[in-house]
Amino acid sequence: MADTEETFATRLAAVQARMQRACARAGRDVGEVLLLAVSKNMSPERVREAADAGLTSFGESRVQEARQKIPLCPARLSWHFVGHLQTNKARDAVELFEMIHSVDSERVLDALERACEAAGRSIRACLEVNVSGESSKYGVSPEQLPALLSAADRFFRVTVVGLMTIPPLRPDPEEARPFFRRLRELRDRAAAETGRPLPELSMGMSGDFEVAIEEGTTCIRVGTALFGARKVAAHG
Repeated sequence: MADTEETFATRLAAVQARMQRACARAGRDVGEVLLLAVSKNMSPERVREAADAGLTSFGESRVQEARQKIPLCPARLSWHFVGHLQTNKARDAVELFEMIHSVDSERVLDALERACEAAGRSIRACLEVNVSGESSKYGVSPEQLPALLSAADRFFRVTVVGLMTIPPLRPDPEEARPFFRRLRELRDRAAAETGRPLPELSMGMSGDFEVAIEEGTTCIRVGTALFGARKVAAHG
């Protein structure tokens, strides 16, 4: 187990060093950027190793897996949902997570609102925007974003706090920059036009999070760079 812990500690230190350098280039404080450890397909033991190394925020992309895993992990951790959320999983999502990064329709907002009412709690959410226009990705188009933000005004227990995107997968992280920049611009315009505070930008994963930091992300979703390669592809 010592070798595994050393390997994780080494990976974590490398990620933190990349974060520090990117923040220095952007003139930002590293404390402005949340490192969200995407633990999909990772066992509770691997999560515990990460928690012992100092991480406190974790992301899951499958509600069923999270429902089985989270009770076996340290209670002090905070959990975020980063996958595609089906409306029939809203009740479980509200019970398990403190933030949903991937709301992509008014139907999902409504399902979360009703689940929150039933559970007597509230939840934060980011709206997922398909900035690239790829048919394989979820999210509303930039043109549809104003209507979804307007629809969010009628919900009291679901608070939209920002936007999320996933850029096209490219070998050169610089190719993700235009998509990150576009999301930031969309956020800035929406906040100015609606007067709604939208402080969060959830963007950047293992291969491109430095570029995302330079473009203003407040949350990077990192899996592979922390836990190593997965047998199955995942958000992160």
